[in-house]
Amino acid sequence: MNDRENLIACMRRQPFERIPFQLSLCAAQQEALRQKYGTGDCTQLFGMPVRYVELPPCEHPRDYSSYHKNARELSFIDEWGVGHKRGSMGHFTQMFPPMGEFTEPEEVYAYPYPDLLEEKRWEAVRRESDAAHAHGLASAYFAVQVFEPAWYLRGLDNLLSDMLTDEEMADACLSRMTEMQSAVAAKAASCGVDMIVFGDDVGTQRALMMSLETWRRWVKPATAATIAAAKRVNPDILAMYHSDGVIDDIIPELIEIGADILNPVQPECMDAIKLKEEYGDRLSFWGTIGTQTTMPFGTTQDVEDTVRRMIETVGKGGGLCVAPTHLIEPEVPLENIEAFIAAVKKYGGYQC
Repeated sequence: MNDRENLIACMRRQPFERIPFQLSLCAAQQEALRQKYGTGDCTQLFGMPVRYVELPPCEHPRDYSSYHKNARELSFIDEWGVGHKRGSMGHFTQMFPPMGEFTEPEEVYAYPYPDLLEEKRWEAVRRESDAAHAHGLASAYFAVQVFEPAWYLRGLDNLLSDMLTDEEMADACLSRMTEMQSAVAAKAASCGVDMIVFGDDVGTQRALMMSLETWRRWVKPATAATIAAAKRVNPDILAMYHSDGVIDDIIPELIEIGADILNPVQPECMDAIKLKEEYGDRLSFWGTIGTQTTMPFGTTQDVEDTVRRMIETVGKGGGLCVAPTHLIEPEVPLENIEAFIAAVKKYGGYQC
């Protein structure tokens, strides 16, 4: 089996040869890798089985400066019109929502959303996916989301309040985003990618950030619509659902609406072994290695032991892509990244 075939088989819990793995690095870690190995491309360096593809920037972005009173103070305004001010650490920014002061649904519908369906952009996605396949790698489109980009535009406090006190405004924000992202999901599926990352961060490290009833009313139908849009184009496409935090309560309903894989399964607040026992016949798992605990603060032996335990339990019979649960941030020692790779190769069925 090549890497693509093996990953797809493992995610479908069909016969496979080795446990797939994945990690992603922040810019500082890419530079550390480049200093030691001469390349910052961890996919190629470590032989990871999947390449993520994204929609490239549009050629002619809109000017959203009029939606920001503090436009001159911003570091940049992104394609959606969200303002960003860079901080002192890594890739993090303070965000400024362009719809934050909207009071009427009509303003939401009149907002000049970006053109996500420009054909030239999707030709690039198709080329990247084809190139991954030509090298025996799986391709994954990142990402199709509804709740998160909606609150980036509206502001998180505003949108959560709208869901409870102004249903017309909440519906305007989420229905328009659902329509756009469903079209994106269908386009991504038509480009031949093997997997699409769906989902939104709806969990804190204690519980869902909203009531289960609120999630069912607003977020579940939006997620269901985007997954369905992709699977109408390609019924075999893998749907990964991503949310950080505690989301145990919604897992059965994620399976119901077509999620094939759950990511990232944060060990600080979710029990991956228990989830495997309860849902492993219907759901696969991607992640399970803590980026708040094991990766930054564990020893290399801790990393090896954790990877081995996840492979022997969650990975039993397939259904696991072992991975750190988030982007590897600057505080993670390079030795722990190397220990992660070595442990996967040692215990994951690789012929080294």
